[in-house]
Amino acid sequence: MSRKIERPSRRLFLRGMLGGAAVAVGLPIFEMMLNDNGDAFANGEDIPTRFGLWFFGNGVHLPSWTPPTIGPDWTVPDDYALVPLLPYKDYVSVISGLSVKSPRHPHHSGMSAVCSGGPHLKIDDVRDTIVSTMKYPSIDQVAAQYFQSLAPSPYKSLEAAVTRFRGTDEGTSFQHLSHNGSKSGETNVNPSEESPHAFFERLFNKGAGSPQVDRARASVLDAVSGQIKTLQGRLGAKDKQRLEQHLTSISEIESRLNVPIGECNKPDDPGGFPDLASNEQIAEKNKAMTDLMALALSCGLTRSFSILYSTCGSGAVFWMVGATDGQHYMNHTEPAPYTKQKDAVRFTMGQLAYFLDRLKNTPDATGNLLDHSSIFVCTEHTEGWTHSQDDLPMLLCGKGGGRLRGNYHYRQDGGNASRALMTALRGAGLPLTEFGYEEGYVKDPIVELEAS
Repeated sequence: MSRKIERPSRRLFLRGMLGGAAVAVGLPIFEMMLNDNGDAFANGEDIPTRFGLWFFGNGVHLPSWTPPTIGPDWTVPDDYALVPLLPYKDYVSVISGLSVKSPRHPHHSGMSAVCSGGPHLKIDDVRDTIVSTMKYPSIDQVAAQYFQSLAPSPYKSLEAAVTRFRGTDEGTSFQHLSHNGSKSGETNVNPSEESPHAFFERLFNKGAGSPQVDRARASVLDAVSGQIKTLQGRLGAKDKQRLEQHLTSISEIESRLNVPIGECNKPDDPGGFPDLASNEQIAEKNKAMTDLMALALSCGLTRSFSILYSTCGSGAVFWMVGATDGQHYMNHTEPAPYTKQKDAVRFTMGQLAYFLDRLKNTPDATGNLLDHSSIFVCTEHTEGWTHSQDDLPMLLCGKGGGRLRGNYHYRQDGGNASRALMTALRGAGLPLTEFGYEEGYVKDPIVELEAS
């Protein structure tokens, strides 16, 4: 008689103590957790779909952005910004032509429209512009609220930043991505973590401590080593391989972020990625944050996330393409044909490509994380030098657990930008028949991007 293997109902977490602090190590979805078809958990629950908001500031170079043809199987010429995404185009749909319908103000209205589906909230005047926040929740929080109502995860949402905030006095719209909504003007945001080291500690419940305590926390895996050995005895060959890959990812990230402590002297933040020769380490920091976020999603620590690659009105200096000024200033001073902006956007899409590649190569149930994600990519302007909010550049990435088709270019000249947000949320499994606020209210998703 064969021995019946008890299947866990869904997620597994290993928990332990290090240096007096509790740590938790989430595990990926193993085959033993699934039903016989591999398309749901053994208890009948659906395999979770994740939702992500990936934002880059200050628009694109439109002539080298939009695919020339509309419909399935999009492609672009060799000098276009989307070229780095071509290897992943089965997971990527391009959305063009949509517009901000709310009353417009440079940066502010576009930021709120593409992230929340509603207008910005003016708080005050400053210099020749305004101070604002998002009047309504950003879509990562819309998704987070829905996911938490189904099955709470350790983190309602996770927020990470790549390029650093360089300072502005124009309100939370310019500093933060994830907003909870603020109809009376109070600050109500979920700040993005700029330090990979601090983000790592947050994921594994490790608070700040003295050098002696940090030394005791040599590895979060040490705290759960006994549980790992027990689990290995229960797994089949394929699940053992997946577990080993997952644990190796944790160890590699720890090794990359840790530095020798020294004699009780608190070192500089090892995850700070300081400038090298006055140049921000954008690609290196993007890789670290990407790897951490992929690990968090694989662990089941959250189902909703946001990545602030660069802020609204971005001041990031894309030195690797020859820029010497912050992007916002460069957009207003670089003469046509705006070569540095074109190259900066292509570089940015290369960083997005790394993120998509990492998700695609992270196993999840019988597929990968990108199969089970809906990720909305946006920016607040069409082009920074005109502050245009028509024909907005948007991407919808991932297969949404089978809800999204991928590899499609959809265009609607003058359509409401909220249609794209609604489609992205539906791709994550939210049962929406309407979405948006005030002038951003819509009832028609982009069905062409949804799987039939």
